[in-house]
Amino acid sequence: MAGSESLDKEISSTVSSCEEYFEKVQSRKNLPKSFQETLNSAFAGIPVSSFPRVPGGRVIEIPSETSVSEAVKILSDSKILSAPVINKDHESSLDWRERYLGIIDYSSIILWVLESAELAAIALSATSATAAGVGAGAVGALCVAALGATGPVAAAGLAATAVGAAVAGGVAADRGIGKDAPTAVDRLGKDFYQVILREEPFKSTTVRTILKAFRYAPFVPVSTESSMLSVLLLLSKYRLRNVPVIKPGEPDIKNYITQSAVVYGLEDCKGRDWFDHISSLPISDLGLPFMSPSEVISIDSEEHILEAFKRMRDNNIGGLPVVEGTNKKIVGNISMRDIRYLLLQPEVFSNFRHLTVMNFTTKIATAGEEYGLAIPAITCRHDSTLGSVINSLASRSVHRVYVGGGDENELYGVITLRDVISCFVSEPPNYFESCHGFSVKEMLNR
Repeated sequence: MAGSESLDKEISSTVSSCEEYFEKVQSRKNLPKSFQETLNSAFAGIPVSSFPRVPGGRVIEIPSETSVSEAVKILSDSKILSAPVINKDHESSLDWRERYLGIIDYSSIILWVLESAELAAIALSATSATAAGVGAGAVGALCVAALGATGPVAAAGLAATAVGAAVAGGVAADRGIGKDAPTAVDRLGKDFYQVILREEPFKSTTVRTILKAFRYAPFVPVSTESSMLSVLLLLSKYRLRNVPVIKPGEPDIKNYITQSAVVYGLEDCKGRDWFDHISSLPISDLGLPFMSPSEVISIDSEEHILEAFKRMRDNNIGGLPVVEGTNKKIVGNISMRDIRYLLLQPEVFSNFRHLTVMNFTTKIATAGEEYGLAIPAITCRHDSTLGSVINSLASRSVHRVYVGGGDENELYGVITLRDVISCFVSEPPNYFESCHGFSVKEMLNR
């Protein structure tokens, strides 16, 4: 009962946060009511079925009992960052509420791996503890306490006896690892990269276990008969990063619409009166950026890269501006997508505990085409138009544009995909209850 009450409070807090954000947006963008109604009507008249299909025409789905390492391989081979998770207990069900558990995000998996790596590093020092008569299970419990482990580690019970017995008592002992945690990670080097995905408890941990531990990614679909207004509201007000499209009575997902795909679509709306009007407005006229400079979460270039990813995790955000000096000069960008380089390049992963943000971004920039290219900080100014921001987001395939000010491009704000989409829509009263038959809270309460 206590767990249920805690979950209900968390969901209520999430919904309240979404509502506060959207109310703030609506009050700041200050569009004439008649024009906002025109925008809503335009999107309400576009059926979801007309939206371009995902590349290849098939949505990749991952069974809930898939191992962590296999899920990483599926996402990497498919060149996608997230995928819906099928409930193996109800995979033949035609009811999406039973068939799907949520959406797994590539970054969630790697954040779990990194947290497990930190945990294993401490467990590796257990060789001396066990010699002193402390059992592996007790060592595991000490690991949890030492790290303040939460999320997937605590929920899965991974860290306790599994890491203590399997990693510390087996792999580490065989390789003669040093006694302290930092030395343990550094000495393991590339071997640790292999251990983390091929040895227990990592290789047998399933997607189901870590599904909702790190990132807010509920499975909230729309039907092929819905309008794009529903999609835009879910992607903006309700903070979803992607919206699956289903056809009632059929099991498979028909499409998968992301925030990025919607902004690409907006870029293609040039020439339509409603788009040309709003896109010609300076961002300041629309109240952008919606956050004040003090609210923007950033990372200093000399802080550790692990701290950057933890900061993103703790604040449920997808990227951070990299800054320098007391004036917070914008010198770079780090995003959740960049975290994949820690696993794609084992030599980087082996030293992740000591790598600074600037060193990490430099390594990415020099990695070559094999691992993709690092994306620098994309910036705009106060007098930039919304259209130019949309163009930057779409043409550079980025999720955020930073607003710079002063002679040294000091950090003033950030404009995300969600912010841009929010500029175009408002929610009619009782919209989801009327059009979809359920409330947003009900959808998130799954």
